[in-house]
Amino acid sequence: MSERHGGQILVDQLRIQGVDRVFCIPGESYLAALDGLHQSPIQTIVCRQEGGAAMMAEAHGKLTGRPGVAFVTRGPGATNASAGVHVAFQDSTPMVLFVGQVARGQRDREAFQEVDYRQMFGPLAKWVAEIEVTERIPEYVSAAFHVAASGRPGPVVLALPEDMLSASADVADAAPAVLASGLASQEDVGSVLALIEAAEKPLAIVGGGGWSAAAGAALEQLAGKLSLPVGVSFRCQDYLDNRHPCYIGDVGIGINPNLAERVRSADLLLVLGARLGEITTSGYSLVDIPEPRQRLVHVHADPSEPGRVYRPARAIAASAGAFVQQLAAAVEAASDAARSDWLEAGRADYEAWQVPQETPGALKMEQLILHLSRTLPENAILTNGAGNYSAWLHRYFRYKSWRTQLAPTSGSMGYGLPASVAAKLEHPDRDVICLAGDGCFQMTMQEFGTAVQYGANIIVLISNNGLYGTIRMHQERDYPGRPSGTDMVNPDFAALAQAYGGYGETVASHEDFPAALARAQAAGVPAILDLKVSPAALTPRSAA
Repeated sequence: MSERHGGQILVDQLRIQGVDRVFCIPGESYLAALDGLHQSPIQTIVCRQEGGAAMMAEAHGKLTGRPGVAFVTRGPGATNASAGVHVAFQDSTPMVLFVGQVARGQRDREAFQEVDYRQMFGPLAKWVAEIEVTERIPEYVSAAFHVAASGRPGPVVLALPEDMLSASADVADAAPAVLASGLASQEDVGSVLALIEAAEKPLAIVGGGGWSAAAGAALEQLAGKLSLPVGVSFRCQDYLDNRHPCYIGDVGIGINPNLAERVRSADLLLVLGARLGEITTSGYSLVDIPEPRQRLVHVHADPSEPGRVYRPARAIAASAGAFVQQLAAAVEAASDAARSDWLEAGRADYEAWQVPQETPGALKMEQLILHLSRTLPENAILTNGAGNYSAWLHRYFRYKSWRTQLAPTSGSMGYGLPASVAAKLEHPDRDVICLAGDGCFQMTMQEFGTAVQYGANIIVLISNNGLYGTIRMHQERDYPGRPSGTDMVNPDFAALAQAYGGYGETVASHEDFPAALARAQAAGVPAILDLKVSPAALTPRSAA
């Protein structure tokens, strides 16, 4: 051991924890950490706004299953970053946010940009702490990575007082995080299999954090052997190949009405990792509170989650990804032919829902999404934020492999662009397509500059209708003919891409889209396609 300043100690701990990339907005409050990163093999991605940096870190955590890391400065930097922390919390994504802090001797004086981060981030993070002593940096960083990735994953915030970080210490490094297995007992495995086999109309709903490619493969095997229909919770459509005969659709916003009725009429709901919140239950209407009509088996890593709203017949505290692998390994029987009609009807409802419903305008989003679904490689990653444009993506795109969908279950606007940058940096050999509305894109559009700077050759498809479309939809429903506060005047998005050094093109018809997409793919730089969508096309099922 030898003396190192706190910033170097901190960066050394990140290397030990396996961190290979961090996202940041530089700030004078954590100069020592920036100095520690100067000659580090850890790649430092300099972003344009702290919200974008935090969302990139969150997306990195989603993609890798390891905590994504962001650094931001104190005060406004931290408040900007809170949007990404909220995404990580509601999406159960492992993440560690480091925030600069005023010097220890200046606290409680409302010093420049001073904030009490324990109070600020308390409701948004799994754990919030401030490192008071330089010698304890290894301890705190190790704890942060344990907490972020264990149980129900989520964000951790560590505040770094400026003088603590710049001080030197002679301290041993901590070991990498070692997580609990998340496995259930064999008794739990056997009881759940018995309940599935005894049910006439079982239905699985999968989602939440803690999944992996191996868990997805196990789910495919389990569903196939047991003729088990599988619905996915909001924005978890890549947990099971959508072409699989047991996949019956997404239980989220704009749910297929036939799928909603299937959830109501099931005699067994096997909920694996999903929280059964407002979105998954269509405003708590699909499952009765507190006693469900369906027999409910709820598997969740957080033991306090099952029973929070609904009283399950059986509650199991385990990682859903680990549990589904245990179930698949324990199944010996072949498919249950007695349930084939129930499964086939669910799949038929999904296939019927995939038939495009024509919407107004020369550029029809349903045709555009179907083209993407047919032609993109199976491992292409699609990202999006929030807005009605995403309803076409959720309905018509078929996700074919694990972690090809990056979208916020928290419903955060602006997520798609920073997420796509993080995805392309992690997987430069894969196609990465960001879908955004004109309002959603402009929440974080400056991160297109980050994509250009680091050669992250994403393609951004902007659904440009000059509206905050989701709110306009609600207005037309509740106050028809009285739009208020939802119109926008937009820039020339194609010219904006070119100004950054990227490729830009305007597309006015879905017939022109395939050729425009091919040009964007061949451009060799980040690209924006500005899609001129009719303001009358508010949703896949309705028009203004």
